[in-house]
Amino acid sequence: QVQLVESGGDLVQPGGSLRLSCAASGSIFDISAMRWYRQVPGKRRELVAQILSGGSTFYADSVKGRFSISRDNAKNTVYLQLNSLKPEDTAVYYCNADVKAYRSSIYLDLWGQGTQVTVSS
Repeated sequence: QVQLVESGGDLVQPGGSLRLSCAASGSIFDISAMRWYRQVPGKRRELVAQILSGGSTFYADSVKGRFSISRDNAKNTVYLQLNSLKPEDTAVYYCNADVKAYRSSIYLDLWGQGTQVTVSS
């Protein structure tokens, strides 16, 4: 069974930095897009950043220039570097990936359990 496990969420002061990680495990044949979303209570989950298997990236306007997404294909892991953090970045951050398992003909839309990022003094 393929799953995503996030780590790295924490309490950090405004202006600080964090690095989130999300590792996919299981019988994985291929991972195409990998993404980070975030959600605060009462609001829709929003796409923060995306990275394709070839390395192309996308960022939400609210995080451009502050966040950086990267991936290690050998480790089936995606990272999100969060710099110059603001209180409005406080949210639960979710990893999402399109994963194809061995002996499967389709890509599954998988989600991690979420990791809390709190930006506060």
